[in-house]
Parts: sequence; structure tokens; C-alpha cells
Amino acid sequence: MLSDDYAIQGVLNEAAIPSLGQFDVIVAGGGAAGVSAATNIARKGHRVLMIERYGFCGGGAVAGMSGTICGLYLSSDRNANRAEQVVFGFADEFRKRLIARGGLTEPQRYGKTWTVTHDPHMWRENADDFLSDTGVNILYHSRVVGVLRDGDTVRGVIVDTKSGLAKIEAKLVVDASGDADVVHRAGWATTKGQDGTIQNPTMIFRLGNVDVDTYLEYWGENTISPEHVIEALIEAENSGNYHLPRKKIWIFPTSRPNEIMVNATRILGRDGRDLDVTDPVDHTEAEIVARHQVREYARFLKDKVPGCVDSYVVDTGVEVGIRQTRSIVGVKRLTNQDVVGRHKHADGVVRCPWPIELHSGQKPKVEWLLDDYYEIPFGTLIPEIGENIIVAGRCLAAEHEALASARVTAQCFGYGHAAAVAADIALRDGVALRDIRGEDVRDILNREGAALD
Repeated sequence: MLSDDYAIQGVLNEAAIPSLGQFDVIVAGGGAAGVSAATNIARKGHRVLMIERYGFCGGGAVAGMSGTICGLYLSSDRNANRAEQVVFGFADEFRKRLIARGGLTEPQRYGKTWTVTHDPHMWRENADDFLSDTGVNILYHSRVVGVLRDGDTVRGVIVDTKSGLAKIEAKLVVDASGDADVVHRAGWATTKGQDGTIQNPTMIFRLGNVDVDTYLEYWGENTISPEHVIEALIEAENSGNYHLPRKKIWIFPTSRPNEIMVNATRILGRDGRDLDVTDPVDHTEAEIVARHQVREYARFLKDKVPGCVDSYVVDTGVEVGIRQTRSIVGVKRLTNQDVVGRHKHADGVVRCPWPIELHSGQKPKVEWLLDDYYEIPFGTLIPEIGENIIVAGRCLAAEHEALASARVTAQCFGYGHAAAVAADIALRDGVALRDIRGEDVRDILNREGAALD
């Protein structure tokens, strides 16, 4: 395994690197947080460049095929038949446009809460339209590999493209990489999980040619596996004919006919160790192990689950689904107690009702936040060191279990929106991002439909 010092900073000769121009804001990463940040900053009249390593947007939602917009609805034992939405703003705007495309299901029961499943191709097209409609400049197939700094002040990034390295300057940078890539490349502190142990990656896949009605008669309406399925998984594993390391699995009917989406795999190293996908050796091993597991779970479903006898794997994620890597050391930190205590904050800029969903062992640990939610403070998006930079997405400053709740898609849309509001204030009023009051960001978010109050 390579050490976290593998990324070498400060060895590039900037003068020898060609320039790709100057922008008001660079958004590094085109996942839910990046699309939200770039769209909302551009709407405010600023010149924005979004950099994305793939040829499409979506991040974990599309490349990792998480496939759902989690975090929109309350958990409850009382309202078992009705999804109560409590998160709005850009997440709701994106959701409604997906519905208009025919790319989103109705709410589906997920344990004690609800989620919706999206079509990944329509997600990409939806994002393209948001970015194009607001005039965002996009650089696909490009990766941030360096940071332009004057002391602790960020003034741009270096990207690796098919034509080689290029430098791009900006007044502000939004690190929406999910992995705190910009903060890490700048050489500033990050943390990883619980004493370096992070949540398992996964490989989500879609099965086609499923008789969904027959499948649902066996499985039930709840997308989390019922007891009789868990028992069948244990029995299959004990028979020696299948390798099924995770026994509590989730399956979602999709917006496409005769198709289900399967979240079942548990990806460890071949020697049983936890894998850190910021390490290229571990990341590679995760991909290979994951593909083998997909075939095992697909074979189990085909052999043992009614409605799946003629099924086949339609596709998998472009990469393993990554739940957790680096978190920044921020001005504030979202704590485990903030989550379980359902804490509200005067400077709260994102609302979250999603449970703590910690993936380790043979089944996930889930702690429900019944009939309530907590709020994420603005300071969790501001690195402790570094000027002209803000993060958006799952790399916010958070404790291990807190992140297991706060990392999901609806909230990532919210972090991007909050970062956009802060970027606009900083550019318009000439103030440092760390000097912006979270209460002021919250007030503007409310005016822009976030419905935090």
C-alpha cells in the first residue's frame, strides 16, 4: 500500500505549464455538489469553470451508480405509508427536472425512510442541461493534479488533460472532488474515517429482464432485504457454492421496465483488509474484487429469487462506489453527537434526515433519526488553513459516523448550493470566505428555496 504522502506537491515548474485561462470560480468535480455549486454560482453572473475527470457529471451517483437520491425524506415509524419530504432547494429542483424526463421513480420504502431511484443516463443529461443553461464552462476528461498557491492563498489549479498539463487561474476554488483532492494537493491536513479506517466501497449493478411483479411478491415493498432473503443468503454461502460476504442487501426497482438495481457487495482486499481507494493499488484491487462479487450476487439472484430466473447484468458502476475517503480539517466539524442529537445550528446551511448508515462487517449499521433531522453548519465547508477555497460534498469536516449520514446525494446538492452562495458573497463584497457569517448564507439559501426555516 502506498502512503498518503504519495502525492507530491510543489515540484512542478509553473512557468513551463501552458495556461487555459482565468475564471472567477473553478469547481473541481462534477458530482451532485459540483453541479449544484457551478450552476448556482453561474446563475449569479460569475464566470465558472467546472473540471471533471470523467466525460459526464454525476460522481458517486452516476459513475459509482449509487442510483438513488437519498436524504430527501424523514425517517418515521408513524408515517409508514407516506414519504414526508424535508429537504428542498437545488436538490428538489434537480429532482423535479428528472421526473419531467421520466428518469426518477416514485418514493420507495427504505427501512424506516424513503428514497427515489434515478436513471443514470438521464442524470448526466440533466446535469449537462443545468450547466449549459447557466453558461458554465466545462472541462471533461481532466483531473486536478496540482494547486497554484501564494502562501496559503489558492489562486488556481493545474490539470492533467489528454494534451498534457495546463494551469487555470481563478479568484476562488470550490473543492467538490468528494476526496478533498484540491485541499490534499495543496498540502493541507485531512482526516480519514475512524483512526484511518474508512467505510467499505461497493459495486452497484443493474439486472435486466426481471419479472418485477413476481420479484416484489417474494421480496416485499421494502427495498432492504427481509429476513427470508437474509436466511437464503446465509444458506447459499454456507453451501459453499456462492461467495456472498454481505447478507443484508438492498434492491430497488428502477424507472426502466423489467429492471432492478442491486446494492449488495462488500469490497475488501483479497487478504481481508479494509481498502483505501485514495491509494491507487487498493483502488485497483477494489475494482477487480468488486466485479467478481457482482457476478456472484447476480448468480444468487438468478438461481434463488423469483422473477430473476432470466435476468442478466445490464451494467455496473464505472468505478466502485466510494462512500468515504478524506475529510477536511475545517473551521467547524460535524460531530457524531450533532447527528444523533438532531442538533440545529444558527449557521446551519444544509438539513439532513438520513440515518447513520455505516458500512462495515457483514451488514451495515443503521441508526435512524426518527421524525427529525439535524443541520450541518457552514464552517464545516471551510478548511482550517487555506484562503479562497471552500469544499462541497462528502469531504466536509465530519466525524466518522456523522459522515455516514451526511454524505448522501440530497445533502451534497445542498453543500454545493451553500458554497455557491458563499462564493457570490466573497466575490461581490470582497470578503474572505472564512469571514462570511453562516447565518447570512442560510438567509440567502432560504430566499432561494432551501426552506431551512
